Amino acid sequence: MDTQRRRQYLRAMGIQAWVPRDPTPDGAPSGTAPAPAGAASAAPASPAGAVDHMDWTALEAAVRGCTRCELHATRTQTVFGTGDREADWLFVGEAPGVEEDRQGEPFVGRAGQLLNAMLFALGLERETVYIANVLKCRPPNNRDPMGEEVRQCEPYLHRQVALIRPRIIVALGRFAAQSLLKTTEPIGRLRGRVHHYDGIPLVVTYHPAYLLRSPHDKRKAWADLQLARRSLGGDP
Repeated sequence: MDTQRRRQYLRAMGIQAWVPRDPTPDGAPSGTAPAPAGAASAAPASPAGAVDHMDWTALEAAVRGCTRCELHATRTQTVFGTGDREADWLFVGEAPGVEEDRQGEPFVGRAGQLLNAMLFALGLERETVYIANVLKCRPPNNRDPMGEEVRQCEPYLHRQVALIRPRIIVALGRFAAQSLLKTTEPIGRLRGRVHHYDGIPLVVTYHPAYLLRSPHDKRKAWADLQLARRSLGGDP
């Protein structure tokens, strides 16, 4: 990617420099950041049933026909995930919205465009990462997912992670972070440090939809992405 194009995407993120050298105002570290002592770590229980042994074809078919929770009755279609199934980077959001439910792909529309800008700012392409959600079906009226819905859908995402074996997971937004890490801590306390999900480094940042409403936090999101990149030991 040429320098001018990269700078355009950085401007979309509200960032003026390629790699900020000073710590961010909220204290995100600027050096290499291995998981600190006491950082939250969550390795989910092994999913029940056959999901734990499915290949990609069987897993996608299981999601497409899933009736584990009541959301199957109101969805247009399931939203399985998209991208490189051998990706180093896995981005996990909350649940499909109205456009995702219509198109069957996560992070489309304005939030998806901003996520693409975030990826480009890192030197990544949408096709070179994997993007998924905690839930595979849209909650009515875009309400927050319910606990039972998460419990029934969790084995699918857990299996996706096991099949991809990414080097880094980025949790997009409060709900995704709390679901993956099994915590009720607010996003402000989860940001700025490296957690682990099933032994894989995990970094928390804001959801692109939130950043569209609160563009002043784009700089903090950029610090989070820099932390994720440093956890890989260098440039992606």
